Amino acid sequence: MLQILTAQNLMLYELCSQILEIDKSIRFAGFANKMGTIMAARHRADLQHDSLEELISIKKEREQPLLTEDELELSAIESVLRMVTRKDMLSKLGKPLYSFTLYEKVKRATILLENSNNSDRPHILMVSFDNKKGAMAYQESIILNGILPFVSYYFTKVSPSHST
Repeated sequence: MLQILTAQNLMLYELCSQILEIDKSIRFAGFANKMGTIMAARHRADLQHDSLEELISIKKEREQPLLTEDELELSAIESVLRMVTRKDMLSKLGKPLYSFTLYEKVKRATILLENSNNSDRPHILMVSFDNKKGAMAYQESIILNGILPFVSYYFTKVSPSHST
């Protein structure tokens, strides 16, 4: 996953940080292009903690990424492929906005980004959440009312060079 940091990668890295700030249940945020290459990613442990109490309350398991860099890259490739196959039903079901998968250890949303046909632009955003019982509706609200508007605003208003 070693890559040259471009202005775009730095901007995406900062967006990942801002997505992690939307809610404390968000563990991970990462952008991948249409080939499944990770363009930028942040894990909750990368952030500074607001207080000693917060640092103590976070479990060690939450501090560690669940996937290695190679596993994350493979997961991104698989996520892009699954999102592309969802487009097969576009005429019948409409455009896929995001998919939400519940794993035993984590919940993950894969969000399709607008105007992402160019391989140099992010195609998907992957966001992982803590897996707490009863939080699914709350996390869906985070996606619909926090992450989607934030990312949509950024890619359509703030960064016009990303629209086609």
